[in-house]
Order: sequence, then structure tokens, then C-alpha cells
Amino acid sequence: MNSDRTLLIGCGILEKEIRRLIEINRWAMDTFFLDSALHVNFAKLEKSLTAALKSHQGKKIIVFYGCCHPLMDRMLEEAHTFRTEGQNCVDMLLGHDRFSDELSKGAFFLLEDWARHWDHMTKIFKNEEILKDIFRGDRKYLLGVRTVCSEDFSAEAEKAGKMVGLPVRWMDVSLDHLESVLRAAIKKGSSANIADTLPITVGA
Repeated sequence: MNSDRTLLIGCGILEKEIRRLIEINRWAMDTFFLDSALHVNFAKLEKSLTAALKSHQGKKIIVFYGCCHPLMDRMLEEAHTFRTEGQNCVDMLLGHDRFSDELSKGAFFLLEDWARHWDHMTKIFKNEEILKDIFRGDRKYLLGVRTVCSEDFSAEAEKAGKMVGLPVRWMDVSLDHLESVLRAAIKKGSSANIADTLPITVGA
């Protein structure tokens, strides 16, 4: 890992999408991804993120996370770095208006990595009835979000839907908004040595 390159540390939920954007845009950036299920355990998330930040101390770091921990901003401030703009990874992928619209309709967003590790993510709940009660309290459907990088995870999504007692809907999205979020973070962290000036858009 080149010490002069910027390092992106973040949630692995959109690892494939971020790697694709880095490759296509030829950004001089290294990556270090954390388990995408950490957001369900604040203690583990804090431990893993602070350890990653400490182990790469001295590098130019951009953090790919939303408001996934109540102390997120404090952790980053102590590490003298910052995070990408957005409430969470889905907000950064869809854009705030689209994200908010689906959320208001009762969507629970299901990305590929979460669907494939659904059992691991939901094991904190003691049984399926408790899980169903929680999801059906204010959610009306699971929204499977597919990108150009997604493989077929329909079987896993349907299994998750049956487990929580909700129907599954689908949405295909481009990487345009995620790209703009990353570009803004790159610019903030010293864009001159990292990003191209010409926009390169990746379609769905």
C-alpha cells in the first residue's frame, strides 16, 4: 500500500460498487473495508473502526460511513478525518430524495451483501416471531436494491422476506449518486492528486 495514496476506510456493504468506481475513474486510492453487519452492534463497530483508523494513522484517510454509530463524528474527529456525506449507505447510493420517498412508504432496504448474510445479521433476535413483530411494526416491504455490480440475490431476498413476513419489491439503480458522493469526499480530502476533473458516469 503506497503511503502517498489516499485510503478509503469504510463499510463493505458497497465494496464492489466502490471498487468499480475507483477502477473506472482511475482514482489513486487504496481501500480497507469492514464487515457490513457491524452496524447492528455499536460496540463492535466502534472497536473495528477505531482500530482501523489507528492502524493507518498518518495516512490521508476518507471514511465511507453514514450516521451508523451515535459517536461516529467524535471517532472521526479524534482520528483527524471525516466521512462521506449521507445518512447511511442507501442514502448515498440512491440520493436523499429517492431514499426518503421509499422510506416514507415503508421500505426496508435490502442490499446484496445484507441479503446474503441475513441469518448472521438477524441472529441477535431470539426468534422469528420477535423479528416479524419488529419489522411489521413500521415497515411494509423489503426493497431489494440492485446495481450494475449486483449478482442475482433474489432467492436470498425472498427468504428474508418470508422470515420477517414482508413482501419483496425491487429497484435498479445506477452508481451516479454514489460516484458524486465519493467525488465530493475526494475533493474535500485533496482532490488534486486523487480524482480526474472530467466526470465519468457509470450507468445501471
